[in-house]
Amino acid sequence: MYTVDTTTEWRQQYGATSITAILQNVRNILSTTRGTVPLDRTFGIRQTFLDKPQAEAMALFSGEVIAEVEKQEPRVRVLRVEFAPRTSEAADGRLYPVVTLEIKEAA
Repeated sequence: MYTVDTTTEWRQQYGATSITAILQNVRNILSTTRGTVPLDRTFGIRQTFLDKPQAEAMALFSGEVIAEVEKQEPRVRVLRVEFAPRTSEAADGRLYPVVTLEIKEAA
């Protein structure tokens, strides 16, 4: 099992391979708003959960993460989506997903 935590800082590794490349791809999916990549407008997470009550936003965001990560990075299976408690930013309504996943066996 691997975890991608969007609350931690990271640097893009060009030429990454293997598990590092897969985890980096997942992080890129999570940090990209759909419609912002010029040559692939379907890449990223739809922001359908914006301006919703927190419980509803968390449910919508979780479903979007599972669907998009598994669609856009078929080498993984999402096991769990949680949200990191960031009390300093809770009043702003920001959600930071922490995604637990497994790498599928090579076919």
